[in-house]
Formats: sequence, C-alpha cells, structure tokens
Amino acid sequence: MNAWMIAAALAGAAMGTGASDRLAPPPPYQAAYTPTTVDERGLWQQADEAERDLRDSPVVIRDAALNAYMSRVLCRSVGEDRCRGVRIYVVRAPYFNAFMAPNGMMVVWTGTLLRLRDEAELAAVLGHEFGHFEMRHSLASFRQRRTIGDIIAWAGVAAPYSLLPVSLIRLHFAYSRGQETEADLMGLRYLKAAGYRPRAASRIWERIMAEEDATALGRKRHVTHRYSAGFFADHPTELTRATYLRDAAGQDGESGDDARESFQTAMQPLRATFLADQIKLNDFGGSEYLLGELASGQWTPELLVTRGELYRERGNPRDLVSAAQFYQQAIDAGCTDPIAWRGLGLSLLRGQQVEAGRAALKTYLERAPQASDRAAMAMLIGEGGVQ
Repeated sequence: MNAWMIAAALAGAAMGTGASDRLAPPPPYQAAYTPTTVDERGLWQQADEAERDLRDSPVVIRDAALNAYMSRVLCRSVGEDRCRGVRIYVVRAPYFNAFMAPNGMMVVWTGTLLRLRDEAELAAVLGHEFGHFEMRHSLASFRQRRTIGDIIAWAGVAAPYSLLPVSLIRLHFAYSRGQETEADLMGLRYLKAAGYRPRAASRIWERIMAEEDATALGRKRHVTHRYSAGFFADHPTELTRATYLRDAAGQDGESGDDARESFQTAMQPLRATFLADQIKLNDFGGSEYLLGELASGQWTPELLVTRGELYRERGNPRDLVSAAQFYQQAIDAGCTDPIAWRGLGLSLLRGQQVEAGRAALKTYLERAPQASDRAAMAMLIGEGGVQ
C-alpha cells in the first residue's frame, strides 16, 4: 500500500469512515495529564526548563494585543475549559512552525502568522497543536523513542532559529504520521464546533506546497516537493494532508466564519516586522510567491515596499529597475514610511541614475532625521555612488 493510502487509512481509523463522524463534536474534556513515572517527570522537566528559558528570551513577541488575540482564538477554537491552562508564546522566527509541549506551553513562529490568511486558518493551526496535547502524543512518542533532539515543525521542517534558547532546541516532540493525522482531524473538529470554516485547514497546505515549489524554481532547482511520504517519514506530506482535510470537510466545508478582518487587524501592527524577516531569508522565489498571495491582486504600499526590498536585495540589473518602480508605486499610493525613499535612492544609484538617487536619499534623511544609517546615506549623497 502506498503512502497516500496509508495516510488515508489512518485518517479513517482516527475519526471514523464518514465525513460526519470526522466532524463530530470533540470529546468531553479531561483534565491535563499529571506525570507519574520517572521518565514522564523527566519529559515534563525538560519542557519546564525550555519554557523558563523561552519566557525570558528576546525572540518572544511581547505585544499585549497580539498575545491576547492569540489566546482568544485558541479559547474559541477548543473551548474555555481546554484553553485555560495553555501559555502561548509567539516567537520571532520567519519559518512556518508551531508546536506544543506536554506541560501546556504552545509556541507559534511569526513565519506561520505571516503565511495565514484569516482567523479560521489560525484556529486550524492552534487546534492541531492542542490536539497533540489533548491526545498526549508527545508522551506516547517519548515512551517509544526516549530521545531528545531537534524541534520538529508542524510542517515537518526542522529549522531552529539562531536565537532560540538551547533548551528549547533540545526539546523534541516528534510525532508519527498516524499521530499527525489524528491531530489534523481533531483540529478540524475544533474548527467545525467553533463555527469556523472547515475548508481553511486544507488551504494552508495547498499554499505551502506552492511556496515550496516557488522556492525551488527561484533557486534554479527542479521542483522537489514530495507528493508521497518516505517509508521512515514521520509527517504526512502536504498533498496528503490537503487531500484528506478537504475530503473530511465535506460539502459544508465552505460554510462557517473565516473572521478575516479581525485576523488582519490583529496582525497589521507587526506585519512589517514579519515581512522584513522574510526578506532576510534570501528566498527570492518563495518570498515573491508569498507577497503575491498576500496582495491577492491589491498591492498595498507596505507590500510594494517589501517587494522593492526583495528585488533590490537580489540586485540584478533588471531587478534594480523593478525595485525602483515598486518603491515609486508605493510612494505614489501614499506610502509614508521613509524606507521607501531609502530603497528608491539606493536602487537608482546602483542603476547609475545618480541625481535621482541622491534626491530620493535626501528625502529619506529629511523624513528620518534620526536614522541609524544617516552618516552612510549622507556620504552617498555627497559622493553620488555606491561601493
């Protein structure tokens, strides 16, 4: 039996054979598990150590409004009784990743928030991770493996950010494909019960596949996206997940609330930071795809400036022309961020349009008199060139 069939069989075994069974209300809540054996207490101690380090780490986003919003979405998704003991940490790391420890610590990376489109998709991520917690998957995996290694991302990508606490990187909650499927479908049940749109869960994976393909093409590699899991793979592939989540959502998958406006409002104050971190990944293809998805045909000044940064960072001659156009479009559309004039000036100077570049940089310094790079920009204005 191939990997897709195995995953499908696991999905059926986990939630029943019919879509109605899979979207049945979640089971009654049981109190959080208390460790009893020496091994279990050791696992909880590892999680407590990681949380202590993470709590004081500079990579944690401490925006009160964002954290309150994340908690509200979790509580709506899984219920007030279930969410009461969960502590959510939003970590500044530009990758698609979230996980939950057995002691009630949930970690969501900012790259995940950037890639989501609405509150229903966020609820799918949070519900998936809480599903692992409620079904005590980390404990089952610990009993089987009894090893500590790298964090395994929700998307199956191990990519620890350089500033994460060592204890957090050491913590390992790797799940089997069967457990991942159970958590996926449990998250779908939470979505349905909370009144969110069930189809949101599968849409995430469809876009992740497209972004991975865009990354490969942007790096001039053959598309290597795996549409079937290897024998030893511990996560279902994105295609498998998108397929069984879409099927499980059934004909009513588009019904329900997506709460897009509330999600966009909550993310807006920090989205510029999330976008800047994405550009630093040196992933032109994936970033260009992501920006296009965020724009959905309506390029805001913020997204135009970010697109200009992306093209300017790559720096091919044609890229500099495109970057200058994007910055100018952002300015014409009412952008007030001084970074638009900075990027425009640097792009024009590198494209040998010296006078126009100097003028743009002069405007940048007028709009940002306390800029940290003021001396460097003043030198460029005076010398009219870029080394």
